[in-house]
Amino acid sequence: MKHHSSWRKTLIGIILTLIMLFPVYWMINISFTQRRSIRSGDLFPKDFTLNNYASALSSQLPYLGTSLLVAIGCVILTLAIALPSSYAIVFLEFKGSKSMNFLLIVAQMIPAVVMSLGFYQIYNDIGLLDSIPGLIVADSTLSVPFAVILMTGFMSGMPRSLVEAAQIDGASQWGVFTKIVIPLSRNTIVTTSLFAFLWAWSDFMFASTLDSGGGKMRPITMGLYDFIGSQNQEWGPMMATAVLASVPTALLLIFAQKYVAAGVTAGAVKD
Repeated sequence: MKHHSSWRKTLIGIILTLIMLFPVYWMINISFTQRRSIRSGDLFPKDFTLNNYASALSSQLPYLGTSLLVAIGCVILTLAIALPSSYAIVFLEFKGSKSMNFLLIVAQMIPAVVMSLGFYQIYNDIGLLDSIPGLIVADSTLSVPFAVILMTGFMSGMPRSLVEAAQIDGASQWGVFTKIVIPLSRNTIVTTSLFAFLWAWSDFMFASTLDSGGGKMRPITMGLYDFIGSQNQEWGPMMATAVLASVPTALLLIFAQKYVAAGVTAGAVKD
């Protein structure tokens, strides 16, 4: 009986997975189909072509490069802020540290459109509109609160004996932070880095508000608009660009899967 139940659950899981992945397959299908045959809706690219990818690569590489710079910059800035902040909240026990995570959760509840309007006014005043540093800072406002919440959860579960032993041996706060806390936080660091990268890579709200006129310095989410005109849409090159933009994130998810699984559950259960 258990055997049949297991097969039933597996079958349901496969069906649900196929349903969820079908839009991805259709995107790939359209990317290999010539324009004249797209409207026929064939399940397989019978009118096969690679011209869509040639068009995407010839026009979209600068945008992919911008997105890569913004995403990597967002990861670096997120870790630079979240790691020491989490350490301070957990180990330094300053006044108000216990309510910090609640405030970070509240900060995450602010809609991105509200923040983008505020950023636009500030950036317009200081000259950061249509710039990569401006997008990095804006995207980090989404990833930093999440990173701090995740890291404080993990650091709270660290054995205090390790920290106390290092301090008895004469280690400074900086030594404890760099030599003990950071190495032990590897899985959580990889997890927060991945989410920061994905948020920045897929960002549309900040990109459309703060970098809409950035020319070739726009990210890929705005570069896709080159294929959308007032009278027609170039679906083939657009889908080819979407496939190319999906490759880095898919590879990251595959290679970081085991670290993410460990990092997300870190701190959830304490001994």
